[in-house]
Amino acid sequence: MANDYGAKDIRVLEGLDAVRMRPGMYIGTTGPRGLHHMIWEIVDNSIDEAANGYASEISVSLNRDGSCTVSDNGRGIPVDIHPEQGVSAVEVVYTQLHAGGKFDNKNYAYSGGLHGVGASVVNALSEWVEVDVYRDFGHYHIRFETRYNRRTKKMEIGKPVAPLEKVSNTRKKGTTVTFKPDPAVFEEVEFQYSTVCDRIRELAYLNAGVTFRLTDERIQDPAKRTVEFCFTGGLRDFIAYQIAGEDPVGDLIEFSGEKDGVRVRCAVQYTNTFTETTLSFVNNVPTQEGGTHEAGFKSALTKVFNDYARKLGALKEKDNNLSGDDFREGMTCILAVNVRQPQFEGQTKGRLGNTEVKPAVEAVCAEHLTLFTENLKNQEAAQRIVDKAMTAAKAREAARRAKAQVRILKETSATPLVGKLSSCTGRDASKNELFIVEGDSAGGSAKQGRDRRYQAILPLRGKPLNVEKKKLDQVLANEEFRSIITALGTGIEDEFDMRRLKYNRVIILSDADQDGAHIRAILLTFFYRYMRPLITEGHVYIGMPPLYRCQKGDRTVYCYDDREPEKAIQKIGKGYTLQRYKGLGEMNPEQLWETTMDGANRKMMQVSIEDAAAAERMVTILMGDKVDPRREYIVQHANFNKVDTFIDRVNLEGGAANGR
Repeated sequence: MANDYGAKDIRVLEGLDAVRMRPGMYIGTTGPRGLHHMIWEIVDNSIDEAANGYASEISVSLNRDGSCTVSDNGRGIPVDIHPEQGVSAVEVVYTQLHAGGKFDNKNYAYSGGLHGVGASVVNALSEWVEVDVYRDFGHYHIRFETRYNRRTKKMEIGKPVAPLEKVSNTRKKGTTVTFKPDPAVFEEVEFQYSTVCDRIRELAYLNAGVTFRLTDERIQDPAKRTVEFCFTGGLRDFIAYQIAGEDPVGDLIEFSGEKDGVRVRCAVQYTNTFTETTLSFVNNVPTQEGGTHEAGFKSALTKVFNDYARKLGALKEKDNNLSGDDFREGMTCILAVNVRQPQFEGQTKGRLGNTEVKPAVEAVCAEHLTLFTENLKNQEAAQRIVDKAMTAAKAREAARRAKAQVRILKETSATPLVGKLSSCTGRDASKNELFIVEGDSAGGSAKQGRDRRYQAILPLRGKPLNVEKKKLDQVLANEEFRSIITALGTGIEDEFDMRRLKYNRVIILSDADQDGAHIRAILLTFFYRYMRPLITEGHVYIGMPPLYRCQKGDRTVYCYDDREPEKAIQKIGKGYTLQRYKGLGEMNPEQLWETTMDGANRKMMQVSIEDAAAAERMVTILMGDKVDPRREYIVQHANFNKVDTFIDRVNLEGGAANGR
């Protein structure tokens, strides 16, 4: 009975059971992002050794059996018996939540780990984990497994097979951890090489002089399995990598300093672009959602350059100060801080919350930026930054007027949507879907084939602007983008409000050819630049229409890449007909519904941002002004007959969303 609720109903989760029951609390998600977060938890431990001067080499291996190995040449996890737990320190670290050497400043001055749960969480969510420790002239080994105990009839999570044992004598130092993610926990357990490689490269930039190696044992050619990164220039090299293909404005601004225990490193480079890219890190951990360290830097930049603009006379006494957005237009910034006791929002460390960090970072940045503007050799560069900001301020005012016009249009019966948007009848935004469809022909089929209760169709008439090359007022003058903004209802940039989103899923539906890929790239770039929360919160999808239709009598098989028709023909037998769809417009409404729009049968790719630095660089390369970097990348990666087309690699790491 409902009122028969007592102490017997209170469940106590022991050991690592809590992690297994609610993995999302510890790694964010059981999708691809959470899977790769397992690697970062172990790598962060090696990074902490390197950042504190104990390690110079870190290696990551993606193994053929689906496991991952992370090793370093640091001090090695302590192997002696823990005085309170009565087992080795290695066993404590991997079986006890909130156990580690990072709760004081004795062993690590700065650490990416705070909660002491990283190693134990990896153990809890793996089929097995093996740890090899090299220290005190000995090689020590222990293995943990998750398995069903037939005697107790319970799952044993991350239990040691045997106590830590000494294998041999050695002069080697360091720690090697191998783990295999459990498919019972994760939606998919295959590590993506590009995701791991981007992060390893990023860590090499942030830790100048430390050698990082990545080996993919799944690659057949031994000569291509291993890549090595070591950058002596640190943030300077990182900036150069990020802005590849853009024209710099002035020289690089680079400085470092420390105040109140907060260590600050910063590199800033302006280019001729219109977008701002700020990549921030705390103790080597990327903070994609920013935090107090970013706030401190931005405050200092705005104040110093406003003061300089007044000193130059560019701003008169009666003039208002320029905004921070004006001074950050075209800026690429790498901000790396070290904090002794970082307070992250959540274990996945997306945003820094330490209030004391803002004034410390602001003071260091203000001091060095002031020195930059006062140095005679930097006068031309500083002047160009002010001139660029003044131009940005004028464009901002034009964009403000354009935004106001868009709001007026939205409030007057959605004027730009008349004759375009076929809305759905349902009013529950959490269930509704908006298909942005390439072309009137495909749009017509989609309108006829859809489920009108929850599916809306917005056809695109012509190719929208490439927003990477345009200012905001030009973007808002484009009818296609005004229609999208009005249809979604969220507003853009600083006015963006997710609570006003009218459709839970925004699905881009374009042809599987070069033009379709280009339109998909343009739309993804628009969402990335002006409605980024749509992507980060998982609302943007790529529709995946079939390329072929194989039919015999009343039996039909749809094929989604060039490899599938052969299998379909073998399955369906002789006397078949094979149709190659050149575009969505060749499908009748029933076929489009059956293959691409029916939630029970369709295939979709969810768009996500796994690595902000990689996403920024790919958007710049693929959508920027420079032709050579784009051509080089397309030649290397493009295959327009595969689902994994070149733009999908920009900021797509989501798994298939079948039936969603």
